[in-house]
Amino acid sequence: MGTAHADHLEPGTVIPSGPWPTSSSTLPSLIVTMYRHAMLADTCRTLVTTGSGYGTALACHRLGAELVTSVDIDDYLVKTATERLTAIGLHPHTAVCDLTDTLPGQFDRIVSTVSVRPIPLSWLHALRPSGRLVTTITGTGLILVADKTADGGAHGYIAATGASFMSTRHGDDHEGTSPAAAVWEASDGDGGDVTTSRYPLLHVPDSWAVRSMLELQLPGIEHRLQQHDDGGLTIWMAHPDGSWARASADSRRASPTVHQGGPRRLFDALERIRNRLNTWGELPVYGARVAITPDGETTLSRGRWSATL
Repeated sequence: MGTAHADHLEPGTVIPSGPWPTSSSTLPSLIVTMYRHAMLADTCRTLVTTGSGYGTALACHRLGAELVTSVDIDDYLVKTATERLTAIGLHPHTAVCDLTDTLPGQFDRIVSTVSVRPIPLSWLHALRPSGRLVTTITGTGLILVADKTADGGAHGYIAATGASFMSTRHGDDHEGTSPAAAVWEASDGDGGDVTTSRYPLLHVPDSWAVRSMLELQLPGIEHRLQQHDDGGLTIWMAHPDGSWARASADSRRASPTVHQGGPRRLFDALERIRNRLNTWGELPVYGARVAITPDGETTLSRGRWSATL
């Protein structure tokens, strides 16, 4: 968390939780899933993200280290991963760079186990003709796969299965903003609009499809959940723009009482998504088509639904 590396901490050290982790070890099966979507061929010059170096090692075994470039914003992670790879006889190209800025070369594949929003324009510039990029959209559970088109843009799809990775950063720590303490304090008060929901309480992070739809519409919402000793539940939603919502119910099946305030009604947006899910039985995010223009504008669409990042 923050600028602290696990390698530098004493065993048993507890790091305060928060919304902005800076590194993690990716689940091995997710790395394999991302590489399968990339459809790595024997001659593909491929850029991957470094992290612990595990995913880089897999790419080297598949392609040969001479075809693999591994990058990370964190010089310590790159140095440590390079040492680990060297120790097992693998010597890929490694570099410290901002993944959203100029990339160190031209590639047939870009596979990022770090999430982005929007798709960096530098990726389109670094992709060779017909090259493929695979990544996830920040704050969602959506894997985006797209192939470069002749006009310099890209077309593709959102995979039917999901994954979620930490978001990109541009320095030693994240620059992202969280809702101010005053917003969370307001969410605990009795002010704002008061309604009763027709649906049982849902903690949004527990549903990837709902979370993804909401994040596409209103990026940056943070969520909290409290389970009470008497079986009751309370959820909170807060946004950096000052919007907030709180919903409480006596049980998971009871109709919750909702308080909302600020410039936007966050819970109303959630209710509209749940109405759609209840009406159609699914949400359109998974399986959506992806169109990326040459200037990087990215649009997801399925049927009459669309969302632009």
